Amino acid sequence: MRAIGGLWRWRHNPLRRTTDLIEAWLALAAVLLVLGAAPLVGAVVGGAAQRALQQSVREQRQARHPVVATVVGRLDRSPLDPDPETSSARNAHSRVLADWTGPDGTARHGAVTADLRTPHRGDHFTVWTDRHGRLAARPLDSATATTHAFLAGFGAAALTVGLVEGGRRLIMWRMTLRRYARWDRAWDRAGPDWGRTGTGS
Repeated sequence: MRAIGGLWRWRHNPLRRTTDLIEAWLALAAVLLVLGAAPLVGAVVGGAAQRALQQSVREQRQARHPVVATVVGRLDRSPLDPDPETSSARNAHSRVLADWTGPDGTARHGAVTADLRTPHRGDHFTVWTDRHGRLAARPLDSATATTHAFLAGFGAAALTVGLVEGGRRLIMWRMTLRRYARWDRAWDRAGPDWGRTGTGS
């Protein structure tokens, strides 16, 4: 709005300089780009990220399977973590030796992290594996994928705003330098005669 007001105010002003008009048009162009291009870029990037992440969700759900594991024994706790938040989160999980059977019928045995606070031999818990029974990370869920896609779109829109404003400021800086250079040349020409009686007569 300031850019539009500036354009209207300077249209017929006798004191208007060409650079004033350029600056006003530049500000207006920046506003239009921020209002138009930034949301568009954010929507395009966010949509592309959403499609890619949802495809990854579907692929992971097809490739990873939850199976029931049985505690065979408890392993020593990992070294203490100085971060209290991380430590409290780890307290709800335990490292155990467990047996499980993969989706293809392969018997497996190994060390895993169980969501058991005090595991005992014979306890059951769920682990995620591939089709051959090898341990795998929990698949990405749809809600988390959507959140990541939204953040990607928001970040792209914010980056667009930053680039537009950075470009505007860079152009303004170059225009200011040129203006100062013109002033310096004008002062150099007027300097020797400045203040003398009859100057310019």
